[in-house]
Amino acid sequence: MTFESFIAKRFLPRDLGTYAGPLVSIATYSIALGVLVMVMSVCILRGFQGQIRQKVVGFGSHIVVTTYATGNAYEETPISTLRPEVSRIRNTPGVRHLSFFANKGAMIKTEDQIHGIIFKGVDSGYDSTFFASNLVEGKLFDFPVDKPSNQVIISQTVANKLHLTVGDKLRTYFWQNDNYRARAFQVSGIYSTDLSEFDEHYVVGDLRQVQNLNDWDSTQVAGYEILVDDFKHLDPIADNVIQQLGYDLTLATIVQQNPALFSWLDLLDSNIALIIAIMMLVCTVSIISALLIMIFEKTSTIGVLKALGATDRSVRKIFLLKSASIIGKGIVLGDALALLLGWIQHHYHIVHLDSASYSMDTVPIDLNPWIFIAISTATLAICLLALLLPTAYISRIEPAKTIKFD
Repeated sequence: MTFESFIAKRFLPRDLGTYAGPLVSIATYSIALGVLVMVMSVCILRGFQGQIRQKVVGFGSHIVVTTYATGNAYEETPISTLRPEVSRIRNTPGVRHLSFFANKGAMIKTEDQIHGIIFKGVDSGYDSTFFASNLVEGKLFDFPVDKPSNQVIISQTVANKLHLTVGDKLRTYFWQNDNYRARAFQVSGIYSTDLSEFDEHYVVGDLRQVQNLNDWDSTQVAGYEILVDDFKHLDPIADNVIQQLGYDLTLATIVQQNPALFSWLDLLDSNIALIIAIMMLVCTVSIISALLIMIFEKTSTIGVLKALGATDRSVRKIFLLKSASIIGKGIVLGDALALLLGWIQHHYHIVHLDSASYSMDTVPIDLNPWIFIAISTATLAICLLALLLPTAYISRIEPAKTIKFD
């Protein structure tokens, strides 16, 4: 143990003085509170961003490939599933999954209600994890080998508006040129994502139904939906995918398809930065106040140490080590409280939200250990850096005066 560490350990809270002891406790709890607020804020906002992003991607995909040609609101220009681009896209680094889809506008009619929807047709290779995790009733539809499935899944919003339950018939009318075609589907499941703009309109069923309605063959689809391994690398992967496409195909990422939503999610990062800045200021002010009082109340001790040969650097190190101990206790306490509260919310969903306003019914928590590590490390580093200036006062203390005063 070094000389500085030994002296720093001797500065127990009860030995710090009349004012320093209570102020050290206040500083410890202030740092704990600051760390708690910072960690919980980041975990909640990251969880919120992740939940919204997951839901938006679940209705589509990370990347959508379609033709340059555009039809009207109810017609899509088909592309072939046998094109050489399909295998090249699947082999592109970062691409996790590729499936085919087609959309078609329609109207659901019941005895007393009419509701416009978008029928999304998916193939048997579709990644149904998202809808399976959001089912509130029933099950996902099947894909019979010999014929198109007449089963569909609808949202809880549509089910409530049209008074539908699992097993009910769904009379749907599709626009085709200047006429319409009627189809009768059966509700196999009901999902709920709390994203009103999607839940209001999407009905998901067999891709072959759309192919038959559009008079397409089994190789014709509206486009390819691509899922990537890591959302953080979406843009580089999209750049690699677009290099594999023919001249008549175009690509759009989920961010490009929903610019307002993702701009709003990015704006939340500025809220995180503001909260962290305010809490860091609280932590540094608290520990600086405690350190200054310790120095003032230990002036005579500093004089004795200097008289015994201790350098200004050694004495400053003593107080920095003591301050680091106070900061460390506050950080550990704050992290422990944040982990406990986050774990409780993650498993028991104690705090609820208005799903109509927040697109989710409970507060989401992202308990990423790197959030704890980053905030704890940054708090310790910033607080210690802020203490370098107050400790400079130690060099102005003259042993002769302090000892003579005593």
